[in-house]
Amino acid sequence: MKEKQHKSGFIAVIGRPNVGKSTLINSLIGQKIAIMSDKPQTTRNRILCILTRPEAQIVFLDTPGIHKPKHKLGEYMVKAAEGTLKEVDAIFFVVDATEKMGPGEYYILERLQATAKPVILVVNKLDLIEKEQVLPIISHYTDKYPFVGVVPISAKEETNLDALIEEVEKYLPEGPQYYPEDMVTDQPERLIVAELVREKALQLTRDEVPHAIAVDVDEMKARDNGDTYIRATIYVERDSQKGILIGAKGSMLKEIGKLARADIEMLLGTRVFLDLWVKVKKDWRDRDSVLRGFGFGNEQ
Repeated sequence: MKEKQHKSGFIAVIGRPNVGKSTLINSLIGQKIAIMSDKPQTTRNRILCILTRPEAQIVFLDTPGIHKPKHKLGEYMVKAAEGTLKEVDAIFFVVDATEKMGPGEYYILERLQATAKPVILVVNKLDLIEKEQVLPIISHYTDKYPFVGVVPISAKEETNLDALIEEVEKYLPEGPQYYPEDMVTDQPERLIVAELVREKALQLTRDEVPHAIAVDVDEMKARDNGDTYIRATIYVERDSQKGILIGAKGSMLKEIGKLARADIEMLLGTRVFLDLWVKVKKDWRDRDSVLRGFGFGNEQ
């Protein structure tokens, strides 16, 4: 009997902002790597996550939500997402079962017309709708694009994820295990730490702040007592946003630090001393030099 060949491949996870792409990736690999927020455009970099199984290694690229860009940061995000489509073996198009198909979905479907890669429709948030609603949603999408497969899931409840993996494995080429078995991402720890701080700032601040937040880890070192010292700066665009992030007597910054520290300690497996600062960089989302400093646009 012929031995079953090992497969390996790269999967782009695309969808308009806020459909649950990062939740899906975190659930698939069983660890928090991609940040989550109810604010759109949370993911800014292509985050590579790795799922290793006995028969296959699947590398996921969590792309920024494809949307019509409003500033240079938006342009970088869309360029990163669309560039990913050229590099992968298959694509997950994730849609929100609770939302009607809108301009965002049509915009992505237009871009998918240009790819010959197999696209699997992933209908997420199954836990929030009635069973009889699923088929009409699926047929609405399959009428408009020739998906190679359709898998309804709940990323949050981890429903049907095995079926999703089995479906995508059909389209992976034979290949070796590219990464060690215990590796779940290629991202440096500093970047994940910065993203976890940004996630908490996004969750806790009002609507006027989120898109204007960037986080840089200035220092990260192990101390003699086994703790990890981290100094990070949260950058905003205006003085008013700085005031909101710091809060009355530093209360907001303290809360951001408390929540971020808990996640970072789980990531690093050590006690963490997190030293947070807030600085203003005027209109940083539209300044090429600043965006490059934050790591946007470097992959092209």
